[in-house]
Amino acid sequence: MNYLHVKFAPFRYSWQDVLRNGKFEIYSVRNFQARNYLKEMKLNDEVLFYHSQESNCIMGKMKVIEEAHQDKTTDDTRWVSVTFEPFESMYTPISLQKIKETKGLENIGLIKQPRLAVMKLSKEEYEILLSIKPIPWQVYSLETNQTSVS
Repeated sequence: MNYLHVKFAPFRYSWQDVLRNGKFEIYSVRNFQARNYLKEMKLNDEVLFYHSQESNCIMGKMKVIEEAHQDKTTDDTRWVSVTFEPFESMYTPISLQKIKETKGLENIGLIKQPRLAVMKLSKEEYEILLSIKPIPWQVYSLETNQTSVS
């Protein structure tokens, strides 16, 4: 399984939009490294959704439901899109400041390559990120359209 995180500006498409629509498709990624990470994603890989430019925090977790396919915003076959489904929301988002203060995360892409929209995480980095959650995850179920705390 791959672990990644994607960044998106909430004024363009927020975590609340992801929950309301039940899915999120990332497109218009024009960086080769980020594009390569998109191409590596497999069904059910876990991805953290990060609000960039404004609140700068991890908002929730998604899984890949459609692997890399042609980016609908271009005819150039070099560029791809991936579609995700949300499955957990943070009850309290994990701030960039908290991430920067956490041992073991000094070298993650979010800190070392902050302009990249898609970044890979090691399993250890992913688990560290989840361990710093300030209070329990709030689980959002698309099947029941309800939330519960885990």
